[in-house]
Amino acid sequence: MLFVNLAVRDLDASIRFFRALGFEFNPKFTDESATCMIVSEQAYVMLLVEPRFADFTTKPIADPAKSTEALYCVSAASREEVDSFADAALAAGGTPAKEPQDFGFMYGRSFHDLDGHHWEVMWMDPQAAEQGPEEYAAQQQSA
Repeated sequence: MLFVNLAVRDLDASIRFFRALGFEFNPKFTDESATCMIVSEQAYVMLLVEPRFADFTTKPIADPAKSTEALYCVSAASREEVDSFADAALAAGGTPAKEPQDFGFMYGRSFHDLDGHHWEVMWMDPQAAEQGPEEYAAQQQSA
């Protein structure tokens, strides 16, 4: 299982934002300082208000509006789902991070959430994912 922890300024606003993207939350791990966002059966994002997040580190908390601490990527089942997800993020108050990237076998868009965390949503052709991009490209050129 994977748990990613993110510092947020306003937990309620973050919950509304991510709920608008279709995420659900585990109420058993939710209180006034944190919530557990369910990404999949094996991946979760703990949204922690900054003072609670600080309990887990000895370093200063990075300001994601000024620097990138990580890129968080979720997969989509199709190119259309990429656009739908990214459009929902922007409609819910997110901001564009980069221009869409289209490599033919892979398509993605990115946005910043309300706190400035950089999120990516991407689709990859299942055959390219199985074979690897270089082998897939070589196969496409010879076809």
